Amino acid sequence: MATKNIQLDQNLIDTATVMAKALKRTPSEQIEHWAKIGEMLEANPDLPYEFAKQAIFAKAEREARKLEAYNFG
Repeated sequence: MATKNIQLDQNLIDTATVMAKALKRTPSEQIEHWAKIGEMLEANPDLPYEFAKQAIFAKAEREARKLEAYNFG
């Protein structure tokens, strides 16, 4: 993945650092997570936050091959 340095507000970085520690992420990973959710919600304004968050988690589980088959019926 390509990276680029950008300037961010120090308050955002501080908040991301606290959240990242609690969620076992780096501050950069936390800001990227927030950006993904924000992008999804802007593209789909009627989508609930929790659904967007769970969609990101489901994609990560799929990529890690941690999904289980669901049997209907």
